[in-house]
Amino acid sequence: MKNLLVTGGAGFIGANFVQYLFNTHDDLNIIVLDALTYAGNINNLNPVKDNENFSFVHGNICDQALVEQLLEKHSVDTLVHFAAESHVDRSITGPDAFIESNIVGTHSLLKAARNIWEKAGGFDNRRFHHVSTDEVYGTLGPNDPAFTETTPYAPNSPYAASKAASDHLVRAYHHTFGLPVTTSNCSNNYGPYQFPEKLLPLCLLNILAGKPLPIYGDGQQVRDWLHVDDHSRGIELVIQEGVLGETYNIGGNNEWANIDTVKLLCEIVDSIFKDSPELAQLFPDSPASKGKLSQDLITFVTDRPGHDVRYAINAAKISNELGYDPQHEFHGGLKATVLWYLDNENWWRTVLDGSYRTAYP
Repeated sequence: MKNLLVTGGAGFIGANFVQYLFNTHDDLNIIVLDALTYAGNINNLNPVKDNENFSFVHGNICDQALVEQLLEKHSVDTLVHFAAESHVDRSITGPDAFIESNIVGTHSLLKAARNIWEKAGGFDNRRFHHVSTDEVYGTLGPNDPAFTETTPYAPNSPYAASKAASDHLVRAYHHTFGLPVTTSNCSNNYGPYQFPEKLLPLCLLNILAGKPLPIYGDGQQVRDWLHVDDHSRGIELVIQEGVLGETYNIGGNNEWANIDTVKLLCEIVDSIFKDSPELAQLFPDSPASKGKLSQDLITFVTDRPGHDVRYAINAAKISNELGYDPQHEFHGGLKATVLWYLDNENWWRTVLDGSYRTAYP
């Protein structure tokens, strides 16, 4: 791993991964390719933009010629593929974009990597790592065992189906053409730079604004929460030590019902406001600024179609084979995330008002 092309590197997980690598390595060259759709934000890469070993390319993964040019020009030995449409609600109202990005885009990358690496002498010391989701496995009952790498695929949303298809394409390119691939399927991520359509940043920013906290159905849907830095560590391990052609599930060993997750978030916000009275002047509409409970904002709304009941990752394989172990305890990780959002108001204000879209010419 020397010269990396990171697709979707201006998104939430991709940008955190790039920052993680630069914080832990001093000998890497990283090229980020991102189309800067609504969830891509060039400002997410501000902490690394002045690094002489970093470069950004505004472009689409479906542009195979562009990808081949980048692979060849930068002698890329490792392609890490984050780029994807990823919000389930959007896949229900507009699935076409998910098919284009997640299936066609992944196939474009596979073809480009195969063409350029074969032309450059073969696949030795090269790696195509594909980042996927636990949603490809479908849903679990309350007492079902957690997903393993051999759990049959049963996607229930257009998003999950598109990611399942991309997983199969990656596997097929390894078994048919010998492309050196690995795949990781992760649980729900949280941390800095997450786009505020997702549950935790949405609820946090609504608390600060005194707006309702919308909870689907009865809020008993269970998710396994994984700090984005632990996810980055897991991906790094798979790239460096994972067996070619294999899939590794990366989880947080941290199952919470959605309603309990939001209640924990509310308790953390209330505690931070109590310890920092100056926040009341910055966010006067927040219940926490008035000595009230943020939980009072919780509002139950109609459940979304086909809402999966429970996700849970069995991470025994990556733990036993590669020594992976999540480092972030949920309460501490979530509190640190809240503090990051409070310290980076300008970042999320530009996201909410859309002005971040003009940050890149």
